[in-house]
Amino acid sequence: MKQSSRRRFLQQTAGLTASALAAPFFPAILEADSQGRPHRQPDVQFPTGPAGRLAVASYPFRAYITGGAGQRMHKPKAPAMTLLDFPAMVVKRFGVHGVEPLSAHFSSTSVSYLGQFREAVEKAGAFVANIPLDERFSFYHPDAAIRQQAVDTGKCWVDVAKTIGSPSIRAHIEGVRGVKPDVDRAAQSLTQLADYGASHNIVINLENDDAVSEDAFFIVHIIEKVNHPFLRALPDFANSMQSGNADFDYRAIAAMFHHAYNISHAKFGEMADHDRYVSVDVAKTIGIAKAAGYRGYFSMEWEGPGRDPFAGTASLIKECLKDLSSD
Repeated sequence: MKQSSRRRFLQQTAGLTASALAAPFFPAILEADSQGRPHRQPDVQFPTGPAGRLAVASYPFRAYITGGAGQRMHKPKAPAMTLLDFPAMVVKRFGVHGVEPLSAHFSSTSVSYLGQFREAVEKAGAFVANIPLDERFSFYHPDAAIRQQAVDTGKCWVDVAKTIGSPSIRAHIEGVRGVKPDVDRAAQSLTQLADYGASHNIVINLENDDAVSEDAFFIVHIIEKVNHPFLRALPDFANSMQSGNADFDYRAIAAMFHHAYNISHAKFGEMADHDRYVSVDVAKTIGIAKAAGYRGYFSMEWEGPGRDPFAGTASLIKECLKDLSSD
């Protein structure tokens, strides 16, 4: 998203929210209950069947998606699609109805474009499970102005989430060179964002995506300090495995799932560097999620060498369906 002011952004999206998108496609993001009172807790009504709990992330298909920041990721010889094509492709090819569009794949955040995307989601019979943000600002930077940039950017994407019917966003906690991750500063910043999310019934998720600034236990400490129902964890099956310590990974995943609400990233493994692939036990990880009482979505974020994301995603879906169906 271009760094325009939130006021300008809200002016752009107000007409969309008030007109064709007045009634959210995904019922869990209503701003108030039937008596007009603000929600105090997120209230996603999750499907109970295994297939209904699956989503597909756009990130693994970054070589195929054109438009927005994703344009730079597109390989000329790969069959192209835009984010507007993505929901229909997911439903048709994988039989999955949840989609998780990366912020970088949005060509615009204008009224007309968000309306087109929402229409594409509805026409495909799909729903948006989460928006992972590609924007990277530090919520614990020593400079308060930079921390405020992180908060304001998150607020803009909360507005996008509300407009397209997503129950949540995933915010990054960018690291700061020479600065140790700071729970107190991060908690102060993320409290502001969680309060704003709560005002629109949009959950703010934090992912174990970086070994330092987004270490799973650092994230858990922030979430516990903030103690806000709209600040939750997004457990990624494989990211913590990049340490090379399987025991650490499964302890990290267990801690994250105890604070997760609506979204997690399912993987067979992760590229730890250019030539090293680390694998995870998907069945064991789903068992950890079940033991934690997790009822949310599993978004397929396939990563791996040797296969294209279409075959890899199909294989991952098959494995997750089997493990979710087992007792």
